[in-house]
Amino acid sequence: MASFDAVLFDLDGTLCQNTQDAHAMYEQAFERVDETPFGEPSSLWSALSGPPDHDDPVGYFAAGFARVAAQHGRTDVDALALARALRSVIDDRAVGFLPGAEEALAEAAAVGPIGVVTNGPEDRQRAKLDALGIADRFATVVYAAELSRSKPHTEPFEQAVAKLGVARDRTLYVGDSLAYDVAGAQNAGLPVAWLRGDEEQGDYEPEYVLDSLAELPAILRGEA
Repeated sequence: MASFDAVLFDLDGTLCQNTQDAHAMYEQAFERVDETPFGEPSSLWSALSGPPDHDDPVGYFAAGFARVAAQHGRTDVDALALARALRSVIDDRAVGFLPGAEEALAEAAAVGPIGVVTNGPEDRQRAKLDALGIADRFATVVYAAELSRSKPHTEPFEQAVAKLGVARDRTLYVGDSLAYDVAGAQNAGLPVAWLRGDEEQGDYEPEYVLDSLAELPAILRGEA
């Protein structure tokens, strides 16, 4: 017997992942501004502070480029120009399902209504859903960047549950971030299935811990 009446999913890092070649994308950004590349994509990702700023993605990337430039003695570089170039070469449609995602979606849809709660803006996230061919499968999609508060605030979760018309304690939320998905959903009164990656669980206590979305169907069938 199913343990839940509805399921909500995070998008990036939970249902899908970017499939672009990170090194090629990084080098293209430098080519567009006629600069000699320095650092690696991993250096930029490490230099980015906190989650993406969807209101100012160029400023977000520029701050990271400035930090990497300083580490390589390239303080003369135009970090804003690099950030604009990087954003221009990112293809939001270049995404693929994570292992087990398609089966998890099918099983969840058999249980009841399903939805997505993502912190990204509608234009970028809708492009991903369209590319995956699943945009029309959800009873609700909440683009938290369009709200007054994003995850881990409770507002996006509360809006999604209201649209589904299902009790919070009967709505399972599935996500990969402890600080944004687990904390936010639990604060909103939803049980959580955490898709574990490289993060240490620490003091968080998600109701379920998944190594793959392939494990979700057993939870939804009440077998785990």
